[in-house]
Amino acid sequence: MTDKLVVFQGKQVRRVLHNNEWYFSVVDIIAALTDSDNPRDYWYRMKRREKESSGIELSTFCRQLKLTSSDGKSYKTDTVNTEAAFRIIQSIPSPKAEPFKRWLAKVGYERVQEIENPELASQRARALYKAKGYPDSWIEKRIRSIAIRDELTDEWKDRGIKEDAEFAILTADISKATFGLTPSEYKQLKGLKRQNLRDHMNDLELIFSMLGEAATTEITRKNDAQGFPENQIAAVEGGTIAGNARRQLEQKTGKPVVSGQNYLDLNPKKQIAVKAKNNLKDKEGK
Repeated sequence: MTDKLVVFQGKQVRRVLHNNEWYFSVVDIIAALTDSDNPRDYWYRMKRREKESSGIELSTFCRQLKLTSSDGKSYKTDTVNTEAAFRIIQSIPSPKAEPFKRWLAKVGYERVQEIENPELASQRARALYKAKGYPDSWIEKRIRSIAIRDELTDEWKDRGIKEDAEFAILTADISKATFGLTPSEYKQLKGLKRQNLRDHMNDLELIFSMLGEAATTEITRKNDAQGFPENQIAAVEGGTIAGNARRQLEQKTGKPVVSGQNYLDLNPKKQIAVKAKNNLKDKEGK
């Protein structure tokens, strides 16, 4: 599963990819469509009201999936796919409902397109990062890191890794062996909360992250690792290869690879300036 944030009219809506389908946070949908100060309470009262008026249990349209909360931790949350989201929205009296439905349909349709043509997903990711102000050289590494990560997680799935907790532990093992930090410790170092850690890594951090995961994939295949214990051994070994390479580079340069810097300072003005610079480079290259 892949945790993502999308935005509707300035409101963040958490979503998660489950069985090749997007599931959206119900409370985030409510927050986007209403002026409620407490979307969770609104959802509770809405379910009770709907049951009393029509006898329908809105909870039956939901699936409990883990989403990242504001404290940076993941909790099981009521989520709905696109079809169920339309049903939930029908119970929300809001002038924003129709635009939201069109937005939701577009997001769902884009996912279908990406399944049929995976290249579209990377194209959209490039466009998103560029709009945020990231340099082209960084974007290419980030897109490549996503592909390497996907290849590893697909390998894990084929080898018996099914639970979210197991994915998290294996990822932490690679990170600890590579950088000496778990992802949560790394995010704390960079001053991040809900943000994606890799979106705030510099070039070298991304490169060593890719090396750790690519090495893990190769070791996993060579050893034909099956189940969690064997895959955990491969994860530590793969991360150790990247960790040794990182330490060798640090000895040669006298500088640490691990950095507390992040990309949180990509403010709108800076984004515009970087975007203009990128556009100029594109024109000069033609």
